[in-house]
Formats: sequence, structure tokens, C-alpha cells
Amino acid sequence: MPGSGKSTVGRSLARRLHLPFHDSDQLIEQRIGCPIREFFAREGEGAFRDLEQQVLAELAAGEPCVLATGGGAVLRDANRQTLRAAGHVIYLRATPEELWRRLRRDTQRPLLQVADPQDKLRQLHAERDPLYRETAHYIIDTGRPSVPTLVNMILMQLELAGILPAG
Repeated sequence: MPGSGKSTVGRSLARRLHLPFHDSDQLIEQRIGCPIREFFAREGEGAFRDLEQQVLAELAAGEPCVLATGGGAVLRDANRQTLRAAGHVIYLRATPEELWRRLRRDTQRPLLQVADPQDKLRQLHAERDPLYRETAHYIIDTGRPSVPTLVNMILMQLELAGILPAG
């Protein structure tokens, strides 16, 4: 979900794993030469999702990395399949109330520029939570732990699964 900590946690996790970090939204913005919000308003959600699907497929085919996707990447079945097949997907789960606490001052997220953004977060969560669960290999409840604590929780899950050597 937007505001779950994907970029912040992902960046920190990548450092700990000595892997490159990629944020698909940042890569898309570099490619289109403008903020996603502007592209979204000008070209529409469909055009954005097409570009997002292309970028995710390219990243999945590339070198190992830690990838933070946009919150809506799971809306397309092709993306869910690509992500699940390409690596180990971690769903940073947060309640709509927790997300609202984190995002209430954020004016850069196109889907939240509505009359009742808190209700929009509830709608997005209801729509996307089942898709995140379907895609994820691991679910980490974010609540209020610090970023280092969340990273340690992820590393522990990966160690328990035998993906990483025990620390």
C-alpha cells in the first residue's frame, strides 16, 4: 500500500544484503521525465500501468536486487506473476488507519488527491490486500516498528526459509 514503507525499508534491506536497490516508481519517473502524478493526470492510469508492467518485467529479468514497487503494481495479474516468479515478495502490511497517519500530509500521491483520502485508503486496502497476499511469499506487519526492526524481521524470515544463511 502507499505509505507502507516499501522504499525506506527496501533501501535499508538492500544495504544489509549488499544488493542494488530499485524503486520502480523512481525508474518510471526517470523514463518519462516528469512526476508520476503529472503523467497520471495527462495520460491516465492505463498508460501508467502499461509502463509500470514494462519496467517491472525488465527489472525481474535483470540482476538480483531489492525492488520496491508502486502500491498498485499488483492490480495486473501479469505483474503479480512476474514478481512472484522473479524473487521473494514481501508484503509490508499496514492498516488503513496506520497508512493515513503516515500519509495525511502527503500531496504527491495521485490516488489520494480526493475529497476523502482516508476513505480512499480503506477502499484501496480492501481491493489490494487480497492481491498482495496472493503475490507475497512473506507478510510483515509494519505497525509502528522502526525501519531497522522491520529489516531484521525480513532478514529473519529469509533465514528461516533457508534463503539466507543463518546470521
